[in-house]
Amino acid sequence: METRKQIAVEKKNCGHNCAQAILCTYADIAGIDEATAMHLAAPFGAGMGNMEGTCGAIVGAGLVLGLAGASTKQMRQIMNKFQERNGATQCKLLKGVGTGKVLRECSDCVADAAEFLEEQIG
Repeated sequence: METRKQIAVEKKNCGHNCAQAILCTYADIAGIDEATAMHLAAPFGAGMGNMEGTCGAIVGAGLVLGLAGASTKQMRQIMNKFQERNGATQCKLLKGVGTGKVLRECSDCVADAAEFLEEQIG
């Protein structure tokens, strides 16, 4: 049986952006359908602000938390764990833009965000 984490990574590898991969995988928990999830998360491909801001996978996790009625404390826990594991939460830093050093590939960021989201929604 596939885990949601595996499903999210598959979605990322099959054309979803990072935020869409997370939000679509957890659309039932967020209380929305997948088509709505696709539209809602579409602007967050390449991270918030087109690589200038937070990784799209983290944004997707935040959207799930918000729609599910979770707290900002839970979002902070996801951000902290992501930062600890990957050394950054900003898309361009994760992708090595300006540094030449890729910290984490997108599919791995999606897997991490799914893992940390699962811990919060149990």
